Amino acid sequence: MELKPETPWDGTPDISARIVVAINRVASVLRAGMWEFATAENLNPTQADILQLLRDRTHGVRLSWLAVQLSVSAASASDSVAALVAKGLVRKDRAEDDKRATALWLTEAGKTLAEKQAKALGFADDAAAALDREVQERLLVGLFKLIAELQKTERFPALRACLSCRYFEANKFPGSPAPHHCALVKAPLPIAFLRIDCAEQEPTDPVTERRNWAAFA
Repeated sequence: MELKPETPWDGTPDISARIVVAINRVASVLRAGMWEFATAENLNPTQADILQLLRDRTHGVRLSWLAVQLSVSAASASDSVAALVAKGLVRKDRAEDDKRATALWLTEAGKTLAEKQAKALGFADDAAAALDREVQERLLVGLFKLIAELQKTERFPALRACLSCRYFEANKFPGSPAPHHCALVKAPLPIAFLRIDCAEQEPTDPVTERRNWAAFA
């Protein structure tokens, strides 16, 4: 059988594979920036990640939630939290929804350090901000769609995203520039304003959350 002539593009990985490689490279750059900050502040990477996760949270979070977000064991998360408590960066108190349970918050010193941490990764925000607005919006939508697909694998941790919020009303205004609605602020919600991490987010029920993500995918 006659072999098909080779083209200059033979051997090029699938687009999906190149997307994953690109995301991994970006993540590596961000991780390096985070580790540089952590080293300067005498933190280990997990402790730095905890500061980032607790930043801007108005409600305390459980240790078990942190462990899931960090993809580490509860014991490992507990050790890192204990170190942050000893440094005066994290405080423990009774959970608001269950006085028998313990929740975690940043102290004022922790909030200050978390803000400094966010600025340490400002180079990435500057790079994204340099993109055309249309490119930024398409990229945001693409990332939401990718997250929606990853949600199906049950390997993606819970987010404080609009699509996981009880105030999110999907496709209330179909065909309009702002198809969704936020019941918290009582206003139409354009796709470009969907949040991946919102301080006011209140989790919806699992069935509605799966429906929202599935519809977006």
